[in-house]
Amino acid sequence: MDTLSLMRTFVRVIEVGSFTAVAREQETSQPTISRQVVALEEHLGARLLTRTTRALTPTDDGRIFYEHALRVLEAAGEAEHAVGRRRTKPSGQLRLSTPVVFGRLHIVPRLPRFLERYPDIAIELAMNDEFSDLVEQGIDLAIRVGEVSDPSLVTRRIGMVRRVTVASPRYLEQHGTPAKPHDLHQHECIVYTRLATRNRWNFLTRDGPLAVEVKGRYRADTSEAVREGVLAGLGIAVIPSFAFAQELKAGEVVALLGDFEPKPLPMHAIYPSRRLIPLKVRAMIDFLVEGFRSEPPM
Repeated sequence: MDTLSLMRTFVRVIEVGSFTAVAREQETSQPTISRQVVALEEHLGARLLTRTTRALTPTDDGRIFYEHALRVLEAAGEAEHAVGRRRTKPSGQLRLSTPVVFGRLHIVPRLPRFLERYPDIAIELAMNDEFSDLVEQGIDLAIRVGEVSDPSLVTRRIGMVRRVTVASPRYLEQHGTPAKPHDLHQHECIVYTRLATRNRWNFLTRDGPLAVEVKGRYRADTSEAVREGVLAGLGIAVIPSFAFAQELKAGEVVALLGDFEPKPLPMHAIYPSRRLIPLKVRAMIDFLVEGFRSEPPM
């Protein structure tokens, strides 16, 4: 019996809370995953899970075994990689999560070069603006803009994102152009509801930081929806400059308040807390850092 394989299955069942979800990950059937857990319980002589029609709950033995299994699997992975690290190429499927606009404009266009460089890696891209549970969703690496407060995650800052205050020419023709941040009180402002500060916009000035409370009739929970709202003339927005790199050059949107720059935000590569970083994850992080170095918006 492959005890390590059974441990991996059990750990994922605990993390995801579903036989079906783990079966989908492993491209097998739900009964197969259930039988593997039963086999592990028989091997240990202890019940690890309490099963009901609605939930899977670890028993006391199950919780204890889960903590030990994590350490065993981590040690096994380190042992395998310690021997073959120098001659092993990055390989396998990399499940990568990015914000929607950033993924569409700045990750997807880079993937051909990445996949050419690493022919043994496959990419599964999950684009959303939420701070997802990496373990539960099986994410190997996430790219996120903003501060990260979860101590269970490992973060590496891979850039600083400049932000700009923007509006469409059509909006400005109809409503005028603000000259200073406090003028925003008289304007329709597009609020990005996932921003930690929500409708409080922070600017850097010669005299120090300045915070302004804004309001507007259009609010959105994705950067893509904010971007489209600006293009549609719905109002003024503060948004990462990478979202409008081409449109700013073409004059399709206008940068405002040049003397009052919105506070920049850090961009992080985030991965589950493990001592050993898979080579495929390290390869993607290094690739992005290399690419972002030459881009002013990053």
